[in-house]
Amino acid sequence: MTPDDRYDVSDLPEAQFEPGSDGQVLKNRLGIISKQEMDAAETRALGLAMDALIRTYGESHRFTAADIQECHRIWLGDIYEWAGQYRRANVGKDGFPFAAAAQVPSLMDQFERDVLRRCTPCTFADRAQVVSALAETHVELVLIHPFRDGNGRLARAFSTLMALQAGLPLLDFRVIAGTKKNAYIAAIQAGLDKHYVPMEKLLEEIIEQSRSSS
Repeated sequence: MTPDDRYDVSDLPEAQFEPGSDGQVLKNRLGIISKQEMDAAETRALGLAMDALIRTYGESHRFTAADIQECHRIWLGDIYEWAGQYRRANVGKDGFPFAAAAQVPSLMDQFERDVLRRCTPCTFADRAQVVSALAETHVELVLIHPFRDGNGRLARAFSTLMALQAGLPLLDFRVIAGTKKNAYIAAIQAGLDKHYVPMEKLLEEIIEQSRSSS
């Protein structure tokens, strides 16, 4: 898969690729040109970031859009200069367009005022309310796609932070990279119509698997 198959971006600094990477790796602070090496670096950074984020955001914290920017910066700040900054390029994936870049700041403000204010802190007594909150925030954050890269992984990390507020274990999303990949994509797309039930069902399964493996 070439970069053009994954993203449709304008000529902006955040869309530049590392020289020598054959258009496979975004320009980065580490000078990495191998996609495999970059994947490993981002994965290591996310593990370290999660440790920091779990210590930072407690069970009573109501998240804001600025918090989400900070989460992205903590994760990728040592790798990309644009980490934590809303994207300025229009992006899509597999023919599916995400929110227009010009709309991202206002959409994130609305996301904070509506979804984050209602759904966090995720301390609902009823399990169904917890799952509903997780599903809505996850889907809406992915659809906005506020950053140049890392949005899906950030959304999953954010869902885990919310799950911890609800007293749930660390969520294991590996299933969506395997047998449930198509179901996950379909659940995201269903969110265009504010239909979150498919994601709720998927999250119920993820929660149960995470409980059994914790």
